[in-house]
Amino acid sequence: MTANGIEKNYLLPAEQPDAHDQWNLVARRETPTQRLDRNYAEILQEVRVAQTGVQLLLAFLLTVAFTPRFATLTEFERRVYVGALLLGAAATALLIAPAAFHRLVFQRRLKRQLVLASSRFAMCGLTLLMLSIGSALLLILSVTVGASAAGWLTAGALGWFTLWWYVVPLWSRARNADRS
Repeated sequence: MTANGIEKNYLLPAEQPDAHDQWNLVARRETPTQRLDRNYAEILQEVRVAQTGVQLLLAFLLTVAFTPRFATLTEFERRVYVGALLLGAAATALLIAPAAFHRLVFQRRLKRQLVLASSRFAMCGLTLLMLSIGSALLLILSVTVGASAAGWLTAGALGWFTLWWYVVPLWSRARNADRS
């Protein structure tokens, strides 16, 4: 322990603190292990929001095939449906993956790897969720307004998602790069 009460030897021999670890130690009085715990908890909170959306979408898609109207879908609409269903299932797998990964590495001192993998799972899962929503929109709009209009409307919706989920956060990150 140091004079200010912060543990000095908090790292395993193979680990060295990075700039974020050092900043958090000074600004938050948070050790790298505490930071990893907080980061994992934040990822789980984010994933919980996304899981609700993907579960509702997947439930809707799973029921569509059992409706009388499904038999009237064109070959294109069926392919879009299968794509939306597979993308939704893949998104579900990735958004649940942090829990499974945690269970398999629990008590192995792999928290840093858990946080990195979970962050990647979440980003990939969100991308697949966006594509699944886009496919579901394409299917529904194709049935309701025709394939041509559906394509344009879906492209607009995917652009909207891309703007708020990726472009604005990346722009903000780049704009404030000097703060990190």
